[in-house]
Amino acid sequence: MESVGATIPFLSSNLPEVRKIWMRRELVGLLVRRELRARYKGSSLGIVWSLIKPLVQLLVFYFAIGHVLGAARLIPSYAIFVFIGLTVWTFATEIITSGTRSILDNAGLVRKVAVPREIFPLAAIGGAVVNLGIQFIVLLAAMLAIGEFPVTWEILWVFPSLLLVVTFCSAIAILLAALNVYFRDIQHLVEVVLIVAFWASPIVYAFSFVSSLPLGGWLQVYLLNPITLGVLGMQRALWTAGADLAGMFPPQLGLGILIAFAVSLILLWISLRAFQKLQGNFAQEL
Repeated sequence: MESVGATIPFLSSNLPEVRKIWMRRELVGLLVRRELRARYKGSSLGIVWSLIKPLVQLLVFYFAIGHVLGAARLIPSYAIFVFIGLTVWTFATEIITSGTRSILDNAGLVRKVAVPREIFPLAAIGGAVVNLGIQFIVLLAAMLAIGEFPVTWEILWVFPSLLLVVTFCSAIAILLAALNVYFRDIQHLVEVVLIVAFWASPIVYAFSFVSSLPLGGWLQVYLLNPITLGVLGMQRALWTAGADLAGMFPPQLGLGILIAFAVSLILLWISLRAFQKLQGNFAQEL
């Protein structure tokens, strides 16, 4: 018999648990496929629905904020600008929301099958990565169609930006997945917080709008959000129309992404330790 959670020192290494998860990587893949099939079961359009929501949001923001409120007059290629931000935001929110619910959604397996419980939030993260790939292909196709495909070295900003977003959001998702078993209101609180967080990132407005405000030191607080830095990095990589515009990106964006990534790695380690300490009573709570 193996004691789960209770005897693991908090400051010990995560490597033994990582090895257990790696040994069951095929199971993670099966859970990802099961989640994608279950999400679109009985649907005629299937996985195409993963594109409909961001496309509808794009149209709403493009006309409501871009044309009615006039943001499109100040931001060149506004549709591409918004699509980039929505792609990153949809990816981040899907990791957090799906990951938070992952243990409850798989309560039957958690109670009956002896596997590392971390694989359930990891499967939710894997499903979000699949949907990101589809949306990213559509985004690149749209830029190619209108002749704004990025062909410079700036496109390399995609990799650190997405790595930052997936690391930070995975840390949040794993921690909240464990806490949500004990406090069921967390999944509803997450939805409310994400509504506020959406407007705290330059998705439908440019960073220059924020930097021009008399915020003082609050501007640095604004840039502490890893999702904000990820959105800015993706805009720098793919938004060719704004590459040469002054003030569209903060100075030392690369350093900010590097620091945020290091902090996110620490947060991920803490989340894994907390998850392992809390998982011992999952079956009883479920």
